[in-house]
Amino acid sequence: MAKTTKGKGRKDVREESRKKGLLAGGSAVVTGVAAATIGFVPMTIAGVGATGFFTYRWIKHRAKNGIRF
Repeated sequence: MAKTTKGKGRKDVREESRKKGLLAGGSAVVTGVAAATIGFVPMTIAGVGATGFFTYRWIKHRAKNGIRF
């Protein structure tokens, strides 16, 4: 017989969303600090791109799972 698995619970989904949010926020802070202290433009552009990507994934995850902001 096939064993059925239960989907993620609400608590697990919210914890995953929290982790993705912390990653997005952390990358924004690191990008801002690096841009302010180092000022190297290509690294700043790459950091902004990475921050945008992580933020998009976080927002998409929240919307998919019906989590309000």
